[in-house]
Amino acid sequence: MSHLEIPRLPSVRDVNISGKKVFMRIDVNVPIDPETGDILDDRRIKIHSMFIKKMLEDYQPALVLASHQGRPGDDDFTTMEKHAELLSKYTGRDIRYVPDIIGPRALEEINNLKPGEALLLDNLRLLSEEVIEAPPERQALTIMAKRLSAVFNIYVNDAFATAHRSQPSIVGLPLLMPSCMGPLFEQEIAAVRRVFNSAESPRIYVLGGSKVRELLRVIENLMRNKLADRILTTGLLAQLFLAAKGVNIGTENMKILEEKGLLPLVPRARYILLRGAPIETPVDLRVEVNGDVRNTYIGGITGVAKDIGENTMQIYSDLIRDARIIVMRGPAGVIEDERFREGTLRILDAVYSSNAFTLIAGGHLASMVDESKLTSRIHVSTGGNALLLFLSGEELPALKALELSAKMFLGW
Repeated sequence: MSHLEIPRLPSVRDVNISGKKVFMRIDVNVPIDPETGDILDDRRIKIHSMFIKKMLEDYQPALVLASHQGRPGDDDFTTMEKHAELLSKYTGRDIRYVPDIIGPRALEEINNLKPGEALLLDNLRLLSEEVIEAPPERQALTIMAKRLSAVFNIYVNDAFATAHRSQPSIVGLPLLMPSCMGPLFEQEIAAVRRVFNSAESPRIYVLGGSKVRELLRVIENLMRNKLADRILTTGLLAQLFLAAKGVNIGTENMKILEEKGLLPLVPRARYILLRGAPIETPVDLRVEVNGDVRNTYIGGITGVAKDIGENTMQIYSDLIRDARIIVMRGPAGVIEDERFREGTLRILDAVYSSNAFTLIAGGHLASMVDESKLTSRIHVSTGGNALLLFLSGEELPALKALELSAKMFLGW
């Protein structure tokens, strides 16, 4: 299955979840303050809450929610207690936190849960099995999957952001019970389908951020399948392509590419250009020199590049306004610094004023979106990394598991 062949996947309308005991995998993995343990950005929790509330109202399931938070050993690895508090706040329902996953306490709480009620299990990655990646058939044999599947009627995956993972809660459980995608997952798939199946053009991709290797794979896949009319590059990706063109980007920026291990990618970027990829690179950059911010044209760069320049902002904005399909991944500059946010904001303003269907691929870029300017034609994905892999042509394990489950239990 390639990304161009998204399988038919069951939704909550295809399985009977009314009044049933339902395990729903969500993704409320959020930034955590390492000093206080406080949640710094609860956007994901708000989004999931909207869909959780609707599911409880429409179907009255006995709903058990589960997510991971961080990785063992990291500063953001913590319990789900505060997540449950926010889910309760935003749904207006009592989402009870259970400090257990597959132990006696959790199983008792699950068995006693009544239709229309909901609870949140503890951080799934407290279980070592959930940290290991393996094929669905192997994950279905884990203690975690077996024990949970014994107390549920239906599995719902509403965590598209984890679709690139092959862990028990994502690919093991669907092989043990009737399964479907949740409403948020379905919305994500619909947005991706619209982007890839649309015959409309121009189709413009705006690519930036720190994951340069992954973005090169995305570009190669877009070329292979003739999916992009223009690819507007920003950030380190833009600097890599400028270097591949033989443009002098300054010793400081070349040193940064070297320190990040990106210089060996220059020949690959050059080959992409020689094959005729519709790559656009900045004509000017916003740089920092000894604490001062300057706008500098390509070819005469001194200082560290931290945003696209004024003229590039205008050129990119004009192209975006004429687009019919837009996909954005990554900010245009170092948005942690207020002085280098303008490029990202100007590009987003062009998106708001265009008539294009736009898919914004989560991550740091999502934090810059003005929600008051969003319309039905702009989809902000919760799945940055999953969507990035999807764009690069990789199979997403979660989709495969749901497809297998549909064949096993629904006869599809």
